[in-house]
Amino acid sequence: MVIFGVYIVNKSGGLIFNLDHNLPKIETEKTFSYPLDISLEYEPKRISVAFGQRDGINVGHHLIAVNGMQVNGAVLEDGRDVKEIIESKDSYPLSLKFSRPKMTTNEKIFLASMFYPLFAIASQLSPEPKSSGIEVLEADTFRLHCFQTLTGVKFMIFAETVQPGIDVLLRRIYELYADYVLKNPFYSLEMPIRCELFDTNLQTLLDQVEKGGVASI
Repeated sequence: MVIFGVYIVNKSGGLIFNLDHNLPKIETEKTFSYPLDISLEYEPKRISVAFGQRDGINVGHHLIAVNGMQVNGAVLEDGRDVKEIIESKDSYPLSLKFSRPKMTTNEKIFLASMFYPLFAIASQLSPEPKSSGIEVLEADTFRLHCFQTLTGVKFMIFAETVQPGIDVLLRRIYELYADYVLKNPFYSLEMPIRCELFDTNLQTLLDQVEKGGVASI
């Protein structure tokens, strides 16, 4: 069983906890000839693909290595400017490695806020009254499972598409939340969760599930 991540959203739609557990690492390396047939955007902290996706290299992917040498911001490990190397005809053929960027905290907050209205719309569209809203949302590469508590807090798990027993895991995470977060005298409701005991026990639970399945918890 592979769990990609865990998200907790408060009743107002704000992200209060997220954990990237086992995200797949997507890297693509290709040797290019001059002139470079993809367009790159150069920024002080990163270099990313702006146009011309091909061979698994997509718009938004970040440049992480040139000829096997790691890229740090806009320069190589030895201090050479990446833009000068890429724009110089003498540098070719040139091997470039790209990677899908990790989501920033702000991007995760934005996505969590987008799920909240989708959940509400699904509840309203249901032909039956008192619908529970979205419980499972399936894509070709992952499945999102959602469990909403009576107080409106939503627990979400991103997992592989064929994973039985996720509903049991969601309720087990809710138990950890009740034991280590709600009983913490320093925690304020609706606020971001910063509880070391919750983090540790959640990580242990996810590792246990991945090794032995839901039946092991």
